[in-house]
Amino acid sequence: MRTLMYDTYSVMWRELKHWMDQKVRILVSIFQPLVWLALMGNVMSKLTDNPFGRQAFGGASYLSFMTPGIIVMTSLFGGIFGGISVVWDRRWGYLNKMLAAPISRTAIPLGKMLATAIQGAFQALIIIIIASLFGVEFATGIPGIIIIILLAACFNFTMAGFSIAIASRIKTMEVLTAVINFLTMPLMFSSSAMFPINVMPDWLATIARWNPITYVVNPLRTLVISGWETGDLIKGFLYILFLAMLMLFIARHEFKRSIA
Repeated sequence: MRTLMYDTYSVMWRELKHWMDQKVRILVSIFQPLVWLALMGNVMSKLTDNPFGRQAFGGASYLSFMTPGIIVMTSLFGGIFGGISVVWDRRWGYLNKMLAAPISRTAIPLGKMLATAIQGAFQALIIIIIASLFGVEFATGIPGIIIIILLAACFNFTMAGFSIAIASRIKTMEVLTAVINFLTMPLMFSSSAMFPINVMPDWLATIARWNPITYVVNPLRTLVISGWETGDLIKGFLYILFLAMLMLFIARHEFKRSIA
């Protein structure tokens, strides 16, 4: 167990150092949610000016409704870098060096997933700060904000596992990017991340109710808009935790299978 923890830490720290060296990527992670909140958040703000629109969005402004969706969207797309790093490591020969070393095979996907989770926590904090500057009030205060960041990190961990599982089978960057974009874009925009289910067409509302992204967005939105609704929060937390553990198992299995 101590060897696994040390190996995992080593892989995680290497990924974080690589991330911190990419200044442009860090700047993009800051400005991308700023653009979404500043442009789309304000463009759609008139939707909640009338009582019917405001009721559809849970009695909150569109910017408040949208903020949890932006956090989840950033986690969704940020998590794919866990898989992309596997392809890069394979292309540049670093993966072969790690496999030749006496390192736990589980530590490689686990370390990459943890590094992605930490990056996701940073991005969630940036989004929360930007949203607060735009006037979004968090109903659960500082404790709720901490939980939002932890849930976002957990979802980053989940998506990193998903992308690592795919990257373990796909050998080229171009194919991996195409596959992940094909899967993540419909997943994001067929959920309740940007719009409430009750204003969607029936066919899309049905898809959104079964969409896993909806179950991730709901507890975050509860913390931002509604407050401490314990039942919804526990259900959402358990769902995200289950997804994280499932993706860790799949990523570990697929990674070991690809190097066998």
